[in-house]
Amino acid sequence: MAKRAERARGGLADRLTDLALRGLIRLALLLPWAARVRLMGWLVRRIVAPMAGWRARALANLAHVRPQMPLAERRRIADAAADNAGRTMIENYDIAGLRAQARRATVEGPGLDAAEAARAAGRPVLFVTGHYGNHEVPRAALVERGFQVGGLYRPMANPFFNAHYAANMHALSGPVFAQGAKGTRGLFRHIRSGGMGVLLFDIYAGAGAPIDFLGRPAPTLTSAAEIALKTGALLIPFFGIRQSDGLGFRIVFEAPVPHGDPVEMTREMTRRLEARVAEDPGQWFWIHRRWKPRRQAKRQRKRAAASTGP
Repeated sequence: MAKRAERARGGLADRLTDLALRGLIRLALLLPWAARVRLMGWLVRRIVAPMAGWRARALANLAHVRPQMPLAERRRIADAAADNAGRTMIENYDIAGLRAQARRATVEGPGLDAAEAARAAGRPVLFVTGHYGNHEVPRAALVERGFQVGGLYRPMANPFFNAHYAANMHALSGPVFAQGAKGTRGLFRHIRSGGMGVLLFDIYAGAGAPIDFLGRPAPTLTSAAEIALKTGALLIPFFGIRQSDGLGFRIVFEAPVPHGDPVEMTREMTRRLEARVAEDPGQWFWIHRRWKPRRQAKRQRKRAAASTGP
């Protein structure tokens, strides 16, 4: 218990890591937009990802879902994902710059008209997306159009870094809730009252529905679908797709996911994300543990043992 409380407060290593990251971010923000974005992409790709084990994790994920893919191609995608992660981090630390990028971006798709109509009618909207491209750019585009869009975010393990990371998310538009039972309830109340919010659904959840992602089982919470069903909200997938110059974006608001069975709705959301990953796999966040095959196998063994009994 004491160790858990100490971890929650953060130890010396967390504090030193946060100070280093804060310093790096502040220095990068002194540079012009294009220079800082390219620099952070390079730093994360060449230095941070290899040292932190992110590159190895991305390669393992790629080997899990694409075992026949040549190693050189897996390395290329892993490096592209790290580069995109670095660019996304520094982009999201400059709210004014992010909104300027959203203004310059190409914005398209039937979901935007559907959201406009919902706002006019007072109907709630829940936007859903994955860790693809820059998922904050579409929210910035909505803010530029006068929307107030809250969200649910995954807190960082480092509590010192998380403090300014969360504050920065609030600065774009609110309310913003930390992932977890309390945060989900907060987002639900916000949506039920007629609000709009964003939820990233491509997170491993051991208790989630067994939904395949890129051909492999990836337990996924059906929270987004359930919130939409209970509140009557439109469920609109969106994507902030990085363009070939590494700086600009194409923002796509897709057609709303029809209401129905929550598992089938979540499968449809997953299919939409899979289509984007197929277009450019280097823009998806291969760094995070999406499948956890060992943990899944352990859970399956436990369930099998429990079903057979003594």
